[in-house]
Amino acid sequence: MNIPIPIPLTDQYARQISYLRISVTDRCDFRCIYCMGEDIKFAPRKDILTLEELYQVATAFVKLGVRKIRITGGEPLVRKNIVWLLEKLGRLSMLEELVLTSNGSQLETLAAPIRTAGVNRLNISLDSLDPIRFKKMTRVGDLDKVLRGIHAAQQQDFNAIKINSVIMRNHNDDEILPLAQFAVDNGFDISYIEEMPMGAMGNHRRDISFYSSDEVRDTLTNRFSLLASEETTGGPSRYYHVQGTQTRIGFISPYSHNFCDSCNRVRLTAQGRLLLCLGQEHSVDLRQVLRGTEGVAGLFRHISQGMAIKPQGHEFSRNQPFAVQRHMNVTGG
Repeated sequence: MNIPIPIPLTDQYARQISYLRISVTDRCDFRCIYCMGEDIKFAPRKDILTLEELYQVATAFVKLGVRKIRITGGEPLVRKNIVWLLEKLGRLSMLEELVLTSNGSQLETLAAPIRTAGVNRLNISLDSLDPIRFKKMTRVGDLDKVLRGIHAAQQQDFNAIKINSVIMRNHNDDEILPLAQFAVDNGFDISYIEEMPMGAMGNHRRDISFYSSDEVRDTLTNRFSLLASEETTGGPSRYYHVQGTQTRIGFISPYSHNFCDSCNRVRLTAQGRLLLCLGQEHSVDLRQVLRGTEGVAGLFRHISQGMAIKPQGHEFSRNQPFAVQRHMNVTGG
């Protein structure tokens, strides 16, 4: 049966949705202090979308005009048979970019297979270059293993590798310059991210640890000449070129420079919840649709109807200890 393809996805604010972030798992082999609590409980496996279901949703979105898909988690590379999904996505003819965000822990063995599968660009989370501090911030992470993974990724022909660093006061704010220098020395881009207010974190005080993008940029200008750029990768980063290098420095600033006006993104959680906004709870349950009787036409219909409830933006405030209950590993990092 031929299913009529709806027009490209556009929300009530005339923003066309061209970018889908897919979380393939809420599980991670790290326990980063800004992402999840120590006593985190993961979703039962029966509630997690199968790889086939994830592919079905991705295919629908591509037919609806999405041209960029980012695979996230948790840590996406701990998902069993993830390369199979990446290969399937890499063959979607209308998809222009397949990107993956990783903590780097599995890249030593998986960098080559994921590049062969079709991943174009790679983002790697790296918040410290000090082994002791790295382990403290991730609770369990091994910096040497991550650096070996980054080196393995460098041996592949990814279109770009970008470092993502969450800067927190009195945690790693003294590493702003070393992290930038690491990116410059290796020909990477780097984005500095203001900590997201996602989920309660026990004793972790976000109001104390907050470090603004403006403060980061001021620190960087002590060593580097930054030239404002109009370039974009389709996400929320505002970029600057580091004069005399290949490196771009980006700033993702949910508090200090709200990026909602031009939002072109939606997120699919590993449990099949289509989140219409990072910092709001507006959502559509696609797992119910996938496991129901409505078929492909129902999937198109529910995705399209979801655009009517996509909010204008989040409402992050430094006076709130957390904006939403769900943690970042559930949201999709």
